[in-house]
Amino acid sequence: MRPTALYRAAIASAAVVLAVLLLALTFTLGYVANDDPGGVAQPEIERPADGSNADGEIDFNTLNEILDILRSEYFDRDKLDDQLLYQAAIDGIIESLADTGTFYIDPTSNQLAIGLSGTFEGIGATVSEQNDRIVIVAPFVGSPAEAAGIASGDVIVAVDGESTDGWSVDKAVLRIRGPKGTEVTLVVRHVDGAEEELTITRDEVRVQSVTTQPPGGVLRDASGGEVTDLAYMRIAEFNQNTPGEVETAARAAEESAKRGLILDLRANPGGLLKETVDTADLFLDEGTILIEVDREDQETFYQARPGGAALTVPIVILQDQFSASGSEVLAAALKDNGRAIIIGSTSFGKGTVNSSRELSDGGALFVTIRHWLTPKGVQIDGVGITPDIEVMPGPLDPEYDPANDLQILRAIDHLHGLAAGAP
Repeated sequence: MRPTALYRAAIASAAVVLAVLLLALTFTLGYVANDDPGGVAQPEIERPADGSNADGEIDFNTLNEILDILRSEYFDRDKLDDQLLYQAAIDGIIESLADTGTFYIDPTSNQLAIGLSGTFEGIGATVSEQNDRIVIVAPFVGSPAEAAGIASGDVIVAVDGESTDGWSVDKAVLRIRGPKGTEVTLVVRHVDGAEEELTITRDEVRVQSVTTQPPGGVLRDASGGEVTDLAYMRIAEFNQNTPGEVETAARAAEESAKRGLILDLRANPGGLLKETVDTADLFLDEGTILIEVDREDQETFYQARPGGAALTVPIVILQDQFSASGSEVLAAALKDNGRAIIIGSTSFGKGTVNSSRELSDGGALFVTIRHWLTPKGVQIDGVGITPDIEVMPGPLDPEYDPANDLQILRAIDHLHGLAAGAP
């Protein structure tokens, strides 16, 4: 799964993470220049082959020696960027584990992350960099940005009196975000060319993880006719708000007597474990949701509880190669319990449960702590979940056309077929 909110200290200094430099260096037997004055032979010191000292501990002093030698003697000194060496060392340590569930997030990315609470503090707008300008993609509904009159296409000219010329998106976001109740002053150039100075009070902004509007705005069948007897629900990720949002949408589909539900999990990277289980439980009245396996091979079974929402509505799940972790848990739970079929392409294949720990540099380390199995006991890590009906392309493929979404069209055909055959 993607990280929970648990944190643990990991790498305390650059010297520690530079341990991986030993893995990255390739030693080649060849010509060696002897720069020792007078050519006096130096005695060889016998050291353990694994780099440890007499007490069995790793000798990190050797790594500092390597770094010092590189700084003083390496030919291409311009390449000796301490931050790059630091990052390469971390990356090397993580890559040596060959585990996609264990990874490092740098401080800037960690600070920019919205987080699994589904909320952040700021003005509530997404931005992008277009032609060296910081442009508003869209304000969030009900956000301070929307209330201030900011609209899609507006250009942010300045933030708190400083021009945004040459700014990256990361810098813009870091400067515009801030604690709830504080103010930020923006100079905005609207689409009509008019400039306006806006002082906006930041607030807590909630990001919806569930939407019910399909690509193109409405569901349409292959002939172009609007489909009103089926419901559509997209889950973007599993955060703290997801079960409540899913339940609201699922009950609305049930109460409006929809004949089927298209559950879109494409490009869903996962999220919180408990919220994923609670979401799956909404569609199940009984059965196993998933099985967790710890490092001692002890198994924990997550069982569905009686009651839920839309327990009888036929479901088609849409997935693609970017559907991972929590989305795979939900897909497997509904498929193995006979509640849904899957249409699309084979999913990513992330069968791990992770926790994340804050680091002293402001970044975070995500660590695999358990594996999970499908209700039928299948380990999908590195393999993924195969769809019942393979249909391409998906939304992130170059050939994808939102006005002619082949995966949605196939889902409509399947659900209509089921409805036609029902008594």
